Amino acid sequence: MKNDTDKLLARAETLVTKLEALLPPPPPAPDWSASIAFRWRKGGPLNSRGWLQPVRHVHRMRLSDLQGIDAQIAKVEQNTRQFVHGKPANNVLLTGARGTGKSSIVKGLLNKYSEQGLRLIEVEKRDLMDLPAITDLVAGRKERFLLFCDDLSFEAAEAGYIALKVALDGSISTASENMLIYATSNRRHLMPEYMQENLETKYVGDEIHPGETVEEKISLSERFGLWVSFYPFDQDEYVVIVTHWLKTFGCSAREAEAARDEALQWALLRGSRSGRVAYQFARDWAGKHAADGSRKKR
Repeated sequence: MKNDTDKLLARAETLVTKLEALLPPPPPAPDWSASIAFRWRKGGPLNSRGWLQPVRHVHRMRLSDLQGIDAQIAKVEQNTRQFVHGKPANNVLLTGARGTGKSSIVKGLLNKYSEQGLRLIEVEKRDLMDLPAITDLVAGRKERFLLFCDDLSFEAAEAGYIALKVALDGSISTASENMLIYATSNRRHLMPEYMQENLETKYVGDEIHPGETVEEKISLSERFGLWVSFYPFDQDEYVVIVTHWLKTFGCSAREAEAARDEALQWALLRGSRSGRVAYQFARDWAGKHAADGSRKKR
């Protein structure tokens, strides 16, 4: 009887050993010295646990390169400065026209304040369910972390929607003194809005009471303490941005003036006078007109 039990235990141990060999390894510990920016990564269907992957080549955007949005920069930088210095600060939602510098502000702030301990963690919308795990990793660190969600928007009933609401204002387990959430979106309320939802609006005397669906959509964006709005550039602002980038790429003032008409045509073809379009035109024009390849590169 004892021999049979020993054999059974031995077979069980062998089976456990084989199963352990099939399991994915545990995620690596964060290498905080490897970078000032990290991405939250998942290991695929066999490993649902995530880890922080250092960004080896961080985009070194300068705030001084962002033209026409001084007021927006001032608001976000003031909030970030408070955070870096250990003072009260808010989660930030940057919304508005595409290509106007929303995400570039965050990159510029990281570049400016990284030596003072600012770090960035980029998280995809689908991974927002992992916010508690990320919080546990950074809690107790001396650095100050911006959890960055770029181009954020939700459809109805998405799991990340609830997770973000809880992280912003709803559960003490997902809060950390050294982490803020900065998000960008083309939608102010982060969710699509439909005409039918307006039919839920009720009128009580002279007061307007939005329906429950509208109230629910507004409730997420309201949990961000600071809203910063961005607007399309007019023609003059667009030309100023083009001129700035052409000079950055080594073009003279005379060359920048000569490129004006082409820059306007470029914007017309793209259907936008955004800062992104201005930057793309400047790269194209400077590259074509560089006589010896000596233009500055970014």
